[in-house]
Amino acid sequence: MNRQLSQILDLIAANYYGLIQQGSRHYVEVSIGQQAEKLGYADLKRQYGNTYAIVPLKAPQRGMKVRIDGRTFVDYAEYASGISVPGYLARAAGGSYRTFVPNESMICNFS
Repeated sequence: MNRQLSQILDLIAANYYGLIQQGSRHYVEVSIGQQAEKLGYADLKRQYGNTYAIVPLKAPQRGMKVRIDGRTFVDYAEYASGISVPGYLARAAGGSYRTFVPNESMICNFS
């Protein structure tokens, strides 16, 4: 289990606490690299700079929205907190997770 990656995922879940709803079509993407930078993990920022966590939302957010085919999220893992990450990141982070089952179409919210 990678403690630093787990801390990043915990930070994302904490930042969106109360807004997360598992199974929702609406979601935001959160940069793993930016979260790593906030915590001072420069090596993880470089390694996961283009990796994003999916945070399913209870309600749509203001701003632009883009419909995304759910098949985009093949090999994603979902944590008990509700956030989902690519499978390779989940395997590196360790801990318990399950296979993420997206909706047929998802809606990415940009704010």
